[in-house]
Amino acid sequence: EQYRKINALAPLLVKQEEEGEEVGHYTFDESQRNVELTEDGHQFVEAWLVEQGMLEEGDSLYAASNLQLLHHVYACMRAHVVFKKNVDYVVQGGQVVIVDEHTGRTMAGRRWSEGIHQAVEAKEGVTIQAESQTLASTTFQNYFRLYDKLSGMTGTADTEAFEFQQIYALSVIVIPTNNPVQRKDFNDLIFMTTEEKFEAIVKDIEENVQNGRPVLVGTASIEYSELLSGFLDKKGVKHNVLNAKQHEREADIVAEAGRPGAVTIATNMAGRGTDIVLGGNLQVELSQLGEDATEEQKEALKADWQTRHEAVLAAGGLHIIGTERHESRRIDNQLRGRAGRQGDVGSSRFYLSLEDNLMRIFMSERIKKMMQALGMEKGEAIEHKMVSNAIEKAQRKVEGRNFDIRKQLLEYDDVANDQRQVIYRQRYDMMSSDDLSAAIQSMREEVVAGLIDEYIPPQSIFDQWDLEGLEERIRNEFGLELAIQQWVAEDKKLYEEPLREKILQSFVDDYEAKEAVAGAEGLRNFEKQVLLQVLDTLWKEHLQTMDMLRQGIHLRGYAQKNPKQEYKREAFELFQGLLEQIKFEVIQVVTRVKVQSAEEAEKIEAARREQAAKTTVTTNVSDSNEGPASAGDAGDVPRVGRNEPCPCGSGKKYKQCHGSLV
Repeated sequence: EQYRKINALAPLLVKQEEEGEEVGHYTFDESQRNVELTEDGHQFVEAWLVEQGMLEEGDSLYAASNLQLLHHVYACMRAHVVFKKNVDYVVQGGQVVIVDEHTGRTMAGRRWSEGIHQAVEAKEGVTIQAESQTLASTTFQNYFRLYDKLSGMTGTADTEAFEFQQIYALSVIVIPTNNPVQRKDFNDLIFMTTEEKFEAIVKDIEENVQNGRPVLVGTASIEYSELLSGFLDKKGVKHNVLNAKQHEREADIVAEAGRPGAVTIATNMAGRGTDIVLGGNLQVELSQLGEDATEEQKEALKADWQTRHEAVLAAGGLHIIGTERHESRRIDNQLRGRAGRQGDVGSSRFYLSLEDNLMRIFMSERIKKMMQALGMEKGEAIEHKMVSNAIEKAQRKVEGRNFDIRKQLLEYDDVANDQRQVIYRQRYDMMSSDDLSAAIQSMREEVVAGLIDEYIPPQSIFDQWDLEGLEERIRNEFGLELAIQQWVAEDKKLYEEPLREKILQSFVDDYEAKEAVAGAEGLRNFEKQVLLQVLDTLWKEHLQTMDMLRQGIHLRGYAQKNPKQEYKREAFELFQGLLEQIKFEVIQVVTRVKVQSAEEAEKIEAARREQAAKTTVTTNVSDSNEGPASAGDAGDVPRVGRNEPCPCGSGKKYKQCHGSLV
């Protein structure tokens, strides 16, 4: 509900265009995808929240009690400013579905964390789902490191050779192509505006269609693919659009993409691993004929395909048009690689404008000023190798920044990975063992020793002992009544060590008595269930704590401390606390559990039947025109509240006893 309320705030906020300007509520760093409130913004947001009754008058948004509210405000701002519809996500079936920026495909089931997904759902007016909690996490790098041997093959690994060497210690070897590459990669054409760029793209498409060449147009987002589709519709150019919204038709669209004069507009979906056969896909066409097709029909189709295939080759093969450069050169190379496969002819060209994200954010000011100084006319383009090189340099800069981000993430995850291996190894041992009594005994000894240390310091004198506090703690935490003060009063020789042994033995005796009633096998199964449940629950909470620690640890840098070293130290302390908490909670549960013998269970059941017989009455089903129920009707039977004592006399709450059977 809070996400929906705060969503109304976003349209009221004004962006501060230039640094140092007084007008504006927030700043937006596109290269870092980061939004920050200005001083005016803070005052405006606080005043708005007070007006909406979500913040007390005179209260600060940064007060400890309002941090959740601040979190919602920033999530809302990022949802409206950073995350764009049909670029970062699509709305399908009343749900916000993330789009992978590298593949162009939807990632069903994936959700952004930190409340971002909920804020986007509020923005789009769809049902807001509960925030997800991490049950297990790892990075791709640490996941791949689990394998004894690593290797791979791809056509675009050469640009990432440095990262493969740094992260995985793997060399990249370039294998020559089977046939010489005949594809012509033309220099980029750079325009001043996006509109001029699109007009030039449409003109290029029309020329190639007239020549009978198939054209594949690669766009960076769904939004751009639909925008270009609108331009082609106005010109009356027949075309297919392949993006995350039309992924069901992907196979049919790709099969037709190589036909003479075919135009296909696609996101990165068609930019990787897609084989566009010149003349059309013969195998798909043969399968569409059906099993009843005669040999004559098949031969006629093959002859028709051969004619089309040769016509496309004669026209110059598949022509690739890139509507903008991607942040990664690898993605651009993948798009170029759709043409000129296996020695076929083909060509590629990228069309850019100064309004493209890459050019606007990362291009050097020198190139921008040079292009503006040339005084280009409307529709005029620059084509020069120097400009193409400058763009590649900008791409390298972005790739380097992204690599640093991944490397830093991996360094932090390496700390969590050590903990992950310890926990998963313990969990595996628990799952594969049928008898965990030795582990329970070891935990019991450690927990009891730690508990006693708090009230009877090691090597201490009697005056330092807090026996009353120890008795009360054992009673409250473990449900055991131990007369420790009476033991010490009756036995003057009961010193520290014998007393510790006696307390521990009391825990063991109590547990052995339960085992005698429940049986060894039943108790072993119970121990295993408790261990696994406690481990899973606390590990889940630990992951959340570690995630919160990592988000804020960079602030230690302001205190002249190394954030990575601080993270390692804090993470180690948290993990030690986790292991202690697991032991404590397991022993607490297995000690407090009550075991009933078969005779006791039979007595309770008999009492329940007797009580049920007393309260059973005959209920007459009356028609709607009859009078009110009489005193003998079931409506007068007193109802037992869920939290009241069970009528059977067991001493348990009704909901935990016979109420669970109703």
